[in-house]
Amino acid sequence: MSANPPPNAAELRQVMFGLGLAMLLSALDQTIVVTAMPTIAADLGDPQDLPWIVTAYLIAATVVTPLYGKFADVYGRRRVILIGVVTFVIGSVACALAPSMAALAGARVIQGLGGGGLISLAQTIVADLVSPRERGRYQSYFAAVFITSSIAGPALGGVFAQYWHWSLIFWINLPLGLAALLIVNSRLKRVPERRHPHRVDYLGAMLLIAGSGLLVLALGWGGVRYPWRSAPIVGLLAASALAWALFAWRTARAEEPLIPLRILRLRIVRDAILSSSFGLGGFVGLSVVMPIYYEICGGMNASESGLTLIPLMVGTVAGATVSGRLMGRLTHYKTVPLLGLGAGALAALGAAAMMGSGRSLLWLNALLTVTTFGIGAMLPVATVSVQNAVDSRDLGTATASMQFFRQLAAGAAVALFAALAIGGGRAQLLEEMKTDVDGAALFSSFRLVFLALAVCVGLSLLFLARMEERPLRGERRS
Repeated sequence: MSANPPPNAAELRQVMFGLGLAMLLSALDQTIVVTAMPTIAADLGDPQDLPWIVTAYLIAATVVTPLYGKFADVYGRRRVILIGVVTFVIGSVACALAPSMAALAGARVIQGLGGGGLISLAQTIVADLVSPRERGRYQSYFAAVFITSSIAGPALGGVFAQYWHWSLIFWINLPLGLAALLIVNSRLKRVPERRHPHRVDYLGAMLLIAGSGLLVLALGWGGVRYPWRSAPIVGLLAASALAWALFAWRTARAEEPLIPLRILRLRIVRDAILSSSFGLGGFVGLSVVMPIYYEICGGMNASESGLTLIPLMVGTVAGATVSGRLMGRLTHYKTVPLLGLGAGALAALGAAAMMGSGRSLLWLNALLTVTTFGIGAMLPVATVSVQNAVDSRDLGTATASMQFFRQLAAGAAVALFAALAIGGGRAQLLEEMKTDVDGAALFSSFRLVFLALAVCVGLSLLFLARMEERPLRGERRS
């Protein structure tokens, strides 16, 4: 580790700004795309493959996240996060130039290979510099990033798609990425570099990539491209199960597995990962399908659906900000997210019950904002709890492992929610994207979406309630 002294408060804020800019690339990309998806499908064709604009990114980002964590522990945080930013920018340019839906999905894979480590690496660097008790306070810096992406993303995506061209949602990453490269490189040179002598289990990584990729692929095609009981879907699920079994075998026998068993054996880590995976999966799945609801059932255009999606995004950020700020001050820091998730599950059930009742979109969005607030309140508590429970040598690996399972759940949830929203009424969706109808036939499909959301939030509540509430390390400051 470098002999440089720890950063003071001013230097730490500069580091946070650089990390926030890198995180903005990944966060903005997830929110700016969703409102432009119907327009992209109309331009490139193949609207039944629309979810792959998100799913392709999630698969790639998911499978490389544990590798980013391991590489960051071995080669240093700064070098690895710069590689991630460069790869993300290259993928963004390829997305902007894509001539077809298949080419766009392939370019999104490249984007995901870069973006998969940006959020987890930023969280790991903060964990290097700030004690667990103080860490929640710095969530406000990252919350500002997500507020920016939550507000600007849906609005920009809709405006670009409606008034200019959807490719601008990817071109915007070029100046942002170049600025992130310059600022992150200069700021992180001034802080201590943590490295640990790990080995990278490449065989385990290959098995993990195969298992997670095949699973998300099966969930994305099931009920949309092929029937659930068809040979291709059953074959993909069987191959995924085999790859996961081999990964478990490799993890149990490798000298230094990709995801160390000493991390997974901690119940607090398992519960935190499960809680955040179900919660974040439900949120990402919801954010992907809601523009379809707004534009078909609500009769909105792309920019209007983007603006309508903003309260749901802001609800998540507000929940994370409140929970993160209070975490270092409360002995029972799980109280806020437990109450939020409980209210969120009930609100999701309320959203399902009102489908087809004639209630206004305002009422529906109010219920869903309650749900996203609860999900947001859970996220910083789960992350800090994991980092508080593991040794410093495992910070990068543990944080990346949590992000891996979150992204795997998000990819599965996108596939599931899209199958419920689109798969059940695929022919109707294709027709309604071409004609001006009220979309009433999709109400039953979205009732299933909101019921699935309620199940995800309920399971997140269950595992958070089970999670041990350990005292946070570090001095309490005024």
